[in-house]
Amino acid sequence: MRSLSLACDSTTPLNVLCLGAHSDDIEIGCGGTILHLSEQYPNCAFHWVVFSALGVRAAEAESGAALFAGKKIARGPVLKRFQDGFMPFVGAEVKATFEELKPIAPDLIFTHNPNDAHQDHRLIAELTWNTFRDHLILEYEVPKYDGDMGRPSLFVPLESEVCDKKVRYLIQAFQSQHTKRWFRQDTFLALLRLRGMECNAPSGYAEAFYCRKMAL
Repeated sequence: MRSLSLACDSTTPLNVLCLGAHSDDIEIGCGGTILHLSEQYPNCAFHWVVFSALGVRAAEAESGAALFAGKKIARGPVLKRFQDGFMPFVGAEVKATFEELKPIAPDLIFTHNPNDAHQDHRLIAELTWNTFRDHLILEYEVPKYDGDMGRPSLFVPLESEVCDKKVRYLIQAFQSQHTKRWFRQDTFLALLRLRGMECNAPSGYAEAFYCRKMAL
């Protein structure tokens, strides 16, 4: 499989916008890649936006952002208080938040996939493309009961140490989710292993994304 790289070197600033509907979405969907980019690009800056962070979930969002991006967070984490499951019904207000993000001018955007079974995820994906029309956008995947796993087109091979750190941080930061039977170490490692197999990653592990368009 042919490998591609971002059009910048390790000394070039990399401006990354991370969008998540809920407190743990970014970390589940692209946490390993964020850890990888943070090491590969010392000058990278992460802009972290979570649209539904209420109650204990707000504190967890803060903790997750600190663990995964730390001092490299240039904006945020920006925590909004839209109600989980109701975002499509307040789409205008959500869109207003996106308009506030335009000045960031990111080099890379992580967001949800428009075919995700969760209605909040689909809205965030739609508004990402509606707002950022000439950017590199990578759509991540979030495992859930709905069984909507698809066939992603772009893979980021990850070292096993990075994957272990990702899973450890997830369990540490989002303790309110431990009652969900799918929120387990083996779930996250299994998905990383599956995507690593699909791209023949040297370590056997990878995160996968949907890439709608890319210029070579």
